[in-house]
Parts: sequence; C-alpha cells; structure tokens
Amino acid sequence: MVPSEISWFSALCDDDYRQLGVVEPDLRSSWHHCHAIVTEAERQGFDSILLPSGYELGLDTTAMAAALAQATERIRLLMAVRVGENWPPQLARQIATLQHLADGRLDVNIISSDLAGEHRSGAERYGRTLEVMEILDDLGNGRETNHHGEFYDLTVDAPRIATGPRPALYFGGLSEEAREVAAQAADVYLMWPDTEDVVADTIEDLRARAARYGRTLRFGYRVHVIVRDTQDEADAAARYLMAAVDEHEGQRIREQSLDAHSFGVQRQSDLRSAADDDGYVEANLWTGIGRARSGCGAAIVGSPEQVIAKIHRYEELGMEAFILSGYPHIDECRRFGELVLPHLSHGPLHN
Repeated sequence: MVPSEISWFSALCDDDYRQLGVVEPDLRSSWHHCHAIVTEAERQGFDSILLPSGYELGLDTTAMAAALAQATERIRLLMAVRVGENWPPQLARQIATLQHLADGRLDVNIISSDLAGEHRSGAERYGRTLEVMEILDDLGNGRETNHHGEFYDLTVDAPRIATGPRPALYFGGLSEEAREVAAQAADVYLMWPDTEDVVADTIEDLRARAARYGRTLRFGYRVHVIVRDTQDEADAAARYLMAAVDEHEGQRIREQSLDAHSFGVQRQSDLRSAADDDGYVEANLWTGIGRARSGCGAAIVGSPEQVIAKIHRYEELGMEAFILSGYPHIDECRRFGELVLPHLSHGPLHN
C-alpha cells in the first residue's frame, strides 16, 4: 500500500478542551501552547501539521507559520488561508516568504471564505477562489500573471524568491461549485468525515471531474480521533469529552465559525441525525463531537487495532492524506503517536 501522509492539528483557533465547552486558560491559543503541540507532533513523527484559520478566533495563521517555520526542522506546515481576506499578489509574496523560511516545507489549505461581514453567493465565492488559485499557481511557480477575470484584473511579476514549484494546494467543499474548483485547481481534495460509501462515491465523482480538465487529484480526510487501549475505554473518553455540553452550549460553539451554515457543515449535521443512540453512524465513526463544534464533526473512536483498520479502509477507498486531531490536542497527539502511528506506512505527499 502506498504510504499516506499523516498530519496533526495545532489549535490556533481557541479550539482545545479537556471537555468541550469548558474553557481552560492553559488550553487557549498562545505561542507556548500551539508551539508545544507542533513540537510534540514533530517528535512523534507526524508528517505535517495543519495550522487552521478562524478569522475572529485565536491566532493569526501567517504569523504563526512564520514563527513555526523557524522553530521546527522536519515537519511540514499546512497553512490555512481564507482567500476572501487577501489580495492575491500579497498572498503570493507571503507564501513565497514562508516557503523560504520553512526551507520548502510549506503547503497551503485554501478556504473559500467571505470577508467578515460579506454574504456572497456560493457561485461568487467559489468563482473568486478559483481565480485566486490560478493567480497563486502563476506567481508561486515564478511566472508573471496576466489575469483578467470577474474578480481580479491584474498583471504582476512573481515575487523574486518564488521560483517554484509552488506549495501544494489543499482544498475541500461539497457543493457543486466547490467540486468544480477542486477539479480545476486543487492538488489535494479534502473531505470531512462521512460514511465509507459516501467517501467512495465522492472520490469517484472528483476523479471524473478532474479527468475532464486533464488533471488528477489526490485525496485527504480531516477527522478527529479518540484512541484508547480498548473500545470501552475509548467510548468512556468520548462520553467524558461531551459531558459538559448541553444543546444551548453546543449551538453557541458551532455558531462561532464563519462556515457554520455551509453545505459541508449541514452534511455533518445530517450524519449526526443518522447515527444510532450512541452517536455512531457506522463502525468506529462517532458523530457526537459535532454537537459542540462547527466543521469537522466526527471522530474515529476505538482501540489501536480498530483505528488502524479504519484508516486502512479509507486508504483502500483512495485516501492518501489524513489530518487528525483530538482533545486535548497534545495528549491525543502523543497517544496516537505511540499507539497507532508506528503501525502505519506514512510519509509526506510533497517534498
């Protein structure tokens, strides 16, 4: 089996808890806390670390990526970028600078965001996102861009230090518009948790779309994980994580995110509705975590052997990258790194 890229998550967006909804000062986003998570992920041997972006929440991703580029040696940095908040040539210069600071260890997670206060249609947002990705492809590869689109009309030289190849672009979204953008411009199509049959159908659909543009895609899976020595212990840990969450508190946490009403978030809600009384929508895929967070709303829960088997099933469907997280992030990073990671064949998708 081809090695998969196994990544962890640094909680830049004030998203770290021992029990969801219970804010603890030592788990709030800070340089000390987030650097500790990244350092532990590198020590455990993870291939990459996602640096998320929440606009109003936590720390600035670009500034943190710059600092972490100098504070790490091996682990790749997957920097989330909210494209609605950036002028593309300036973003290209930031990315080129970060690629320089990280000695080539940078990848970019493109988020098709509005600017806070904007309410563009999906077609407008994704149309703008496609233009940004096209401009970044030019400038990141050291080419002048002559772009004359609906949202940007510019002719700009590439940043001097952007000589290519550009960082890989990770991108996700379930809507028709999002799938078309991925097919045309993404390198890695990211999915949030779903049932194995839906994952298989989505991969098949995106492969066909990309082929129509003469392209190929790689596929990634963003999911939480709760691993313990036994299934019973993992279930108990899941119950403890959610013990302080009532429906009002869960809704408050979910509504913090600017993507709280997206197509993908609705699909996570649908999964919760389809789950059994214990929150499982299929074997070892637990949806309870989505009661108290927007976005990625399910977790792989089980013993090391069960978690390994679940990851292998996703690999058989076509997944080549996994972005994992768990609460508290540094503790679950260490646990996964010790119990599961040594048993997975893994390595970075991009070098």
